[in-house]
Amino acid sequence: MPNDPYARVRSRNVPVSERLTPDQVPNSDGAYVWALDDWARMDRFLILGSQGGTYYIGEGDLTKENAAAVERCIKADYKRAVDRIVEISVEGRNPKQNPLLFAYAMACGADDMDARAYALSKLNDICRTGTMLFVWARYVEQFRGWGRGLRNAVAKWYTEPRAQSGNFVDEDTDRGADHAHWLAYQLVKYQAREGWSHRDLLRLSKPGAPGRPKVERGSALDRNLAWAVGKPFPDDAYDTLLQAHDEMTEAGIKPKRAAELIEMFRVPWEAVPSEMLAKPEVWHALIPYLPMGALVRNLGRLTANGTLKPMSGVEATICSRLVNRESITRSRIHPLSVLLAATTYAAGRGVKGTLTWQPSNKVLAALDEMFNLAWPNVEPAGKRTLISLDVSGSMDSSRIANTFLSAREASSAMALVTLATEPQTAVMAFSSGYIPLALHTGMSLAQIVQSTSRMPFDATDCSLPMKWAMQKQVDVDTFVIYTDSETNRGGHPAQALRDYRQRSGIPAKLIVVAMTSNGFSIADPNDGGMLDVVGFDSAAPALIADFSAGRV
Repeated sequence: MPNDPYARVRSRNVPVSERLTPDQVPNSDGAYVWALDDWARMDRFLILGSQGGTYYIGEGDLTKENAAAVERCIKADYKRAVDRIVEISVEGRNPKQNPLLFAYAMACGADDMDARAYALSKLNDICRTGTMLFVWARYVEQFRGWGRGLRNAVAKWYTEPRAQSGNFVDEDTDRGADHAHWLAYQLVKYQAREGWSHRDLLRLSKPGAPGRPKVERGSALDRNLAWAVGKPFPDDAYDTLLQAHDEMTEAGIKPKRAAELIEMFRVPWEAVPSEMLAKPEVWHALIPYLPMGALVRNLGRLTANGTLKPMSGVEATICSRLVNRESITRSRIHPLSVLLAATTYAAGRGVKGTLTWQPSNKVLAALDEMFNLAWPNVEPAGKRTLISLDVSGSMDSSRIANTFLSAREASSAMALVTLATEPQTAVMAFSSGYIPLALHTGMSLAQIVQSTSRMPFDATDCSLPMKWAMQKQVDVDTFVIYTDSETNRGGHPAQALRDYRQRSGIPAKLIVVAMTSNGFSIADPNDGGMLDVVGFDSAAPALIADFSAGRV
């Protein structure tokens, strides 16, 4: 039986090609590991997604497997499933929104009508911006039609005031206590995405119609909704932001006037005509009000067009914003977004297009600091920690959350957080061999990413960290392994950990950081000293430290 402790005592080394315990399953390469339960697999999917697939599983098959796990969770306990989706979304733990919005759309289209109603009641909590609403609308049609419940929920998105304090407000959506002005911001910033527009959704949901949320005739909200569907009021008295947008898009507007409108009404940069975005004076007006995510994404553009110059006031302003902890926390920018921005900016060219620039060293240094600040505060565990990075071929071919970063490149940056937190830490890399990795806290993000990008790789033996520690007689309290759990050589990591505990006398722990959303783990779920966490979950470093210290 899986919970029988005697079944886990071995007198011989069992290769991964054989079962260590009866509850193991073959991974994608035929080696035996443990299958994640559906709830753990749903967490991986919500945070890491499955776009791009893995070395062993194509994108389509992996998405189907993850979707099936999410569906089983919804059927088993829809409140728990939806609450988990809300929790991860509100805390900003996921680097990309699409996987989470897909899972949420699935809940909104569940066969159980109570599950549908409960899921739809959380629409305003999850779809906090117009873009998130449009993406969700595209997905939800895959699971249901536009019935009364769906129309009512969308109508409430447009008419119900949001909470103006706590977790539900962030830098990109907080436009003050006035709901009509908040909506005006959404209407101009996110006009159309994913084949949907506000006009489309308003015509489907019909706020103010019988049976829908009421809208006071002639109110500011009523006028803004009318603007969205192209129905002008006689006096044209819309929200000032909508008026500024209309003037901004008039033919022949001058950059100076565009800058004045931005400064007076905080017109979002997405609503500025593209020809104006080539003008430094327009960016001078935009920079103080740019949401943090938009700021880091536009650093290359600002440098290329001459707005961001060395030793300039703009450079100083941008660097100050990038390292402001309060602004970073409020923006809820994900560490992966910072890592991607830093890597792209350091390269001096975009991933797509022909734009090039000479990076500012001060901005690069600020981005490095920002990456560390973007993680929630981590209380050190004070334990002897051995971090091991899987640099095998499967880790090199897998991409993190549909980005250009490979799983093994991203894991080296993520390991830096623990390295900077724990005073007694060593970092190694392994595939079929096990070698030291020259990571230190003084390295730039670009250097850290490059540290594993050119390493040779072979088959994967995830038991090497524990075997090395035994051979070298190194005292380790916590082994942290970044991997996709596609081990295919050597012995079982769980057995190697138990051997290490027995020989060293140290009650060592094993934390497996999953860098892909497949359904496998090398951590024994029946061993209280082993933990599986999701890579690039913004809460992961704190979870690692808390488990290592015995606080959880």
